[in-house]
Amino acid sequence: MSKRDYYEVLGISKGADAAEIKKAYRTKAKELHPDRNTDNPKAEAQFKEAGEAYECLKDAEKKAAYDRYGHAAFEGGMGGGGRPGGAGGQGDFGSAFSDIFDDLFGNMGGARGGGAQNRAQRGNDLRYNLRVSLEEAYAGLQKTVTVPTAVGCGSCKGTGAEGGSEPQTCPTCSGMGKVRAQQGFFTVERTCPTCNGMGQTIKNPCPECHGQGRVEKEKSLSVNIPAGVETGTRIRLAGEGEAGMRGGPSGDLYIFIEVREHDLFEREANHLFCRVPVSMTKAALGGDIEVPTIDGGRSRVKIPAGSQSGRQMRLRSKGMPALRGGGAGDMFIEMAVETPVNLTSKQKELLKEFDDLASDNNPQSSTFFKSVKSFWDSMKG
Repeated sequence: MSKRDYYEVLGISKGADAAEIKKAYRTKAKELHPDRNTDNPKAEAQFKEAGEAYECLKDAEKKAAYDRYGHAAFEGGMGGGGRPGGAGGQGDFGSAFSDIFDDLFGNMGGARGGGAQNRAQRGNDLRYNLRVSLEEAYAGLQKTVTVPTAVGCGSCKGTGAEGGSEPQTCPTCSGMGKVRAQQGFFTVERTCPTCNGMGQTIKNPCPECHGQGRVEKEKSLSVNIPAGVETGTRIRLAGEGEAGMRGGPSGDLYIFIEVREHDLFEREANHLFCRVPVSMTKAALGGDIEVPTIDGGRSRVKIPAGSQSGRQMRLRSKGMPALRGGGAGDMFIEMAVETPVNLTSKQKELLKEFDDLASDNNPQSSTFFKSVKSFWDSMKG
């Protein structure tokens, strides 16, 4: 079976330059890769055919010979040196695929030949849970926290090498942190076994940090807790997480806020709710009461005469401040009318007298309650 024209295989013109040839092969390789065409039995052969075409046309001397003699240039020693070393060799196809391996699948671990400076690893981010009271959340505060973390080693200044010496470029991967292995016409990249992907080796590790460039230590930090925080608020301290490996940048520290429950106030967003006990006589006659507020002060509230349990009154702007500005929420007071206990004989006598005189203004004298009483009286009869 005769071979197709290499330019036709890649879908380019004969005058295409090196960049156009590589771009065309990259497109074909992605399109025809066997892993992406499991349902197409012809894809593997076409994939190899594209690699063979690219292997020939990317080389200026082979391309010139092919342009002059066609496929005959690589058959029988006319100019290509026979199949094993010519355009059609499978070993050459592997080389062709390796040329665009990074373009197709990413460079899998850093820029090629990036050197030691690209192998330093960023430290991990840390989380710290901080509990504060509702009063602290209202006012805001400065809080000192102690965080166990990894910090840069002072003995080696974070390099991991003893005596100020510098780490050496890994001889196995030449600082890439990756090694490549040929498997058929595939090129596979793996983490370098010598440096474990760091791109560097240390001949004399620092005895303090054992070559890590960092040591475990507790660190004390001052954290600004803004007014208005609530449970779930997250505060980020950039660069205060774990130190990176071998001089790498530090991670971040995230402070997660939890506001403790309060004995008196309940919080909903920026509003506060509280139940206030009110005597029966105060609820009936009306008057003023004082209620505590979250700022530690007290506010005077007027109780209307005839107030019932469950009645709510609002104190505007006496709630929690908004975290990002915009004023404060409100405070809602719910009345809880108290029934007197441990009455003296005189008090009982007065209450009975009051009950006899108050039948007309008792809430239970409403039409509804009268109808219910009438119904039960008729059932008894």
